[in-house]
Amino acid sequence: MSPSPRQEGPDRLYVITSGRSGGVDDTLDAVTLIVAESEPAPGMQSEHAHILRLCTSPLAVVEIAAHLGLPLTVVRILLTDLIDTGRVTARHPTPAPSPAHPLTSPDVLEKVLVALHDL
Repeated sequence: MSPSPRQEGPDRLYVITSGRSGGVDDTLDAVTLIVAESEPAPGMQSEHAHILRLCTSPLAVVEIAAHLGLPLTVVRILLTDLIDTGRVTARHPTPAPSPAHPLTSPDVLEKVLVALHDL
């Protein structure tokens, strides 16, 4: 059994990300769903290939991190690589309604209320 990333030390994570710590797609959060758009290619980095095999159906970023046994920040860097090359697509969650951004406008709600009264 291979050691966990915590036992390997930061060197392995540095190699996986090619030394990058930035340039990550800021819209990728833990619950963004990732879907593979292609099969792994020969010579592809093993972590990228593993992500493509995992994401044949939608999978959340946090689930991918758990399957790979890697920190979320490292997985976000790998996913950004795959998004940039078109190998995966990200399905971002719809934000919950709030007073600043309600689900519907007051005009629509008023029209619905009038229609219900007319019934």
